[in-house]
Amino acid sequence: MLITERQHIESVTHHSVSARTIRRRLQQSGLSARRPLLGLPLTQNHRRLRRQWCDERRMFFVNHQIELLPWPVRSPDLSPIETMWSMVVQRLTQITPPAATPDQLWQRVEAAWFAIPQEHIQSLFESIPTRVAAVISNNGGYSGY
Repeated sequence: MLITERQHIESVTHHSVSARTIRRRLQQSGLSARRPLLGLPLTQNHRRLRRQWCDERRMFFVNHQIELLPWPVRSPDLSPIETMWSMVVQRLTQITPPAATPDQLWQRVEAAWFAIPQEHIQSLFESIPTRVAAVISNNGGYSGY
């Protein structure tokens, strides 16, 4: 059985407390229970810098004549690279002791990356249509990949 904050306070203090009082006290302490923070609030400068960063990357692809796939926002489960990085991280965590220098870490990352069998990489790319179908069937939400 779940107990609410109000019920908990009443059981401890043996006094009745309204939800309004709890909200007011939380707000006075700099806390808020009204709605969760869904994202970090960005200043105009943050937005400008983020846009500049994106534009620079987009121009890199244009200048090097690299064709990009249209990709839905917030859909990392469509990207095979997420699975690849997960495999690299898994291999890195099995190596002891940890890398002592940035160069040693980079060498280990490269070795782990190149150790992934080509057949596995191919199967990730072949799974893209299934991934897309799963995201569509979940209305753009988590698809399990």
